Amino acid sequence: MTNSDKALQLLGLVRRAGKLVTGESFVLAAVRDGSAKMVLLANDAGKSSQKQFRDKTTSYQVELIETFTKDQLSTAIGAARTVIAITDPGFVRKLHQLLSA
Repeated sequence: MTNSDKALQLLGLVRRAGKLVTGESFVLAAVRDGSAKMVLLANDAGKSSQKQFRDKTTSYQVELIETFTKDQLSTAIGAARTVIAITDPGFVRKLHQLLSA
């Protein structure tokens, strides 16, 4: 199992732990209110979504990861989503370890 696969499995755990925000409007709200510690945007998201989230995460200094596709993110969390946010710093650290190894 690759580290990428482990990272996707971790996203399922994050969802079950209740530390995941899904849906574009909810993720934007989490970025604005400071609860989002990391945003994962599908690398095959639409151009307007990419621009919107890149701009918003840059201005609010929230890390943006664009490693996975829509299908990978959706399968990992069990719902069709293009963008998700993690609200727990511990899960963000673990995801960093998996993606940088």
